[in-house]
Amino acid sequence: MKRAFPVVLILFACAAAALAAEGAAAGVKWTVPPTWKIEAARPMRVATYSIPAAPGSDAGECGVFFFGTGQGGGVDENINRWVSQFEGATPPKKSVKTIAGFKVHLVDVSGTYLAPGGPMMQSQGKKPGYRLLGAIVEAPNGMVFFKSTGPGPTMGKAAADFDRLIGSITKSDAKPF
Repeated sequence: MKRAFPVVLILFACAAAALAAEGAAAGVKWTVPPTWKIEAARPMRVATYSIPAAPGSDAGECGVFFFGTGQGGGVDENINRWVSQFEGATPPKKSVKTIAGFKVHLVDVSGTYLAPGGPMMQSQGKKPGYRLLGAIVEAPNGMVFFKSTGPGPTMGKAAADFDRLIGSITKSDAKPF
């Protein structure tokens, strides 16, 4: 019977890791890339993921937001706000696709990131050479926002993982967040 306790802990850890590999909000769920680390809860976020740094660069971050049905603003309003958080930005690449029956709006922009944060979303300092990969999912219970930012090399390395995360979106049977 002494061996049962460690086995239970191992099974519990495996189950927790399996559950942590998925996120869900607003009637959709997604699979987190295996190299991304799930971070502690933060205000206003459904989830935060740390994106591994490219060699010689810093790590990136993906924040997932859901503010409630009918909340958080429209697609164009949010994409324009994200783009305005960059100085000297390249023209943003925008596209729309359908994934699992859901309309998904994508944006990719690079430049000097103004790093907004805090209660008034004031700049936390300029970060040159940054890139944003963003997606807004028109989910059954409202918009879900995926905003990934980091140094250009890190985000370039993470672009395929971001695409897989967004491509993994499916309908969730869970109650809305």
